[in-house]
Amino acid sequence: MITDRLANPELVECEVGGVTRASFILRGALAAGAVYGTAAVAPFVSSALGATTDLDILNFALTLEYLETDFYQVKAKTVGLTGVAAHDAANFGMEEAAHVAALTSAIRAAGGTPAPKPTFVFPVKTATEFLGLAYTVENLGVSAYNGAGPLLKSKALLGAAGSIVQVEARHAAAIGLLIGKSPTPSGGFDEAKTMTEVLAAAKPLIK
Repeated sequence: MITDRLANPELVECEVGGVTRASFILRGALAAGAVYGTAAVAPFVSSALGATTDLDILNFALTLEYLETDFYQVKAKTVGLTGVAAHDAANFGMEEAAHVAALTSAIRAAGGTPAPKPTFVFPVKTATEFLGLAYTVENLGVSAYNGAGPLLKSKALLGAAGSIVQVEARHAAAIGLLIGKSPTPSGGFDEAKTMTEVLAAAKPLIK
């Protein structure tokens, strides 16, 4: 089976409904993360966004935050989380919602229109599956911000994005400790595949 050869096969079953460019790039990011791992998402996002405006980049970030908010505030309530995991999921959901509010305000302040919220489907049914996907999604978010952030022309917006990605990384570390994963990347750096490798392998998975 093809899923046996994927770095994160659970991402293949994550669905993002929507016809905006931001939704399309997010679907591509999930596919890239499925094929080569979350560290490969940064070069994919950087290439997919290309020479776009700051508003385009903010709307991509907003779409990513919609996904994370829905994951923690909606899906988390269906998988039987308890103890520290339930506490963390509730807190993370509020923090992701705060990111949505901040990005929405920034887009409107810049004269733009916030991207509509897509629909999401997450392929998890148990607490164990949820935490495993949470670890993957948070690391994917970090890599996506790493790819999009340097494209921002506004230093103020770049600083804001930097403050968000730090929180995403702390979420990933906290979940990693819960499931016995390292809170930091092996070797101290996120390593990524080349854009040619990522795009070639991810294309068949993009719906």
